[in-house]
Amino acid sequence: MIIGLLTAVAASVCYGTGSVLQAVGSRKSARREAAAASTTGVTQHGGPSLSSTAKAAVTWEFMVGTILDFIGFGLGALAARLLPLFLSQTVISANLVVTAVLSIKLLGIRLTRPEWTSIAVVCSALVLLATAAGPEGGGNTPITTHWWLLAASVLLVGGGILIVRLLGGRAAILAGLLSGLGFGALGVGVRVLNGVDPFHLSSFLGDPALYAILVAGIGGMYLHTVALQIGSVNGATAALVVGETVVPGILGVLWLGDASRPGFAWVAILGFLVAVAGAVAVAWFGAPEPEYGSVTAGDAERDAATATEDDPAPGDGSAHPPTDRDGAAESHARSLSGNRASSS
Repeated sequence: MIIGLLTAVAASVCYGTGSVLQAVGSRKSARREAAAASTTGVTQHGGPSLSSTAKAAVTWEFMVGTILDFIGFGLGALAARLLPLFLSQTVISANLVVTAVLSIKLLGIRLTRPEWTSIAVVCSALVLLATAAGPEGGGNTPITTHWWLLAASVLLVGGGILIVRLLGGRAAILAGLLSGLGFGALGVGVRVLNGVDPFHLSSFLGDPALYAILVAGIGGMYLHTVALQIGSVNGATAALVVGETVVPGILGVLWLGDASRPGFAWVAILGFLVAVAGAVAVAWFGAPEPEYGSVTAGDAERDAATATEDDPAPGDGSAHPPTDRDGAAESHARSLSGNRASSS
């Protein structure tokens, strides 16, 4: 139990740090699209295009964040094998706390008193869950359910990508929720995966749950990236928390035999509900951030003005020194976030 808890906490730290770094990289890419007056950065509905998302993925911040995500994935998979899903998924979802705290420094977002209170509620709920958790159930399930898990993962990711492209900038919270459901399906797939203990290669490669893990994991990461591009990092992550916690927790109890300690069922239920409610409260009380298009438009005007200042005047042999536009952009974003926090 202790090893499982430490593993889940480490996964939570990796995921939370990765989310903020990915948000920094995504927004830096969005500003560059706008500064270049790009017409391919957004879809006709106002959301980020596949091209802009791909460009976000090659910023160094996003790549480091992705590496942390992969480390978190490995640690989270181990935790899902060692703990009941309602505990492992909830502890991992506490990466929202890490995300919120780091966003103060890296994104210049100041948290309000209700947000700090909500974070304290989440931490308290995790203590209740850890106290009440009993042994994890088994992962022996009929192979047909593994096929159903794969089909659900494909439908979830495919439908999510289509919906996000149709709704554009209005789909931030929905994209976060769908990415959370994808990560939840990943957790369930890890628990039921055949050929792991003891390891058997043919059973491992022939299990549909393995491909459900890949589809749900990659698709969930893409939808989370889109959510970070077009909406509040705390709001998107809070929606992700709900998706990756509630459904896997319920399936773990009803389908996989997860249980609480004798006499502690009410404590487990209370801790679970309070943890989810606290995560939603962080999103509810979080200061709203501009949508994808509105942020980049303002930055485009600023970058255009900076570009004019940087160009030497005709006939003038002097040239102004180069300006660090990315640094200026980050300062501009921090100023906006500070103003929003002050007005909330």
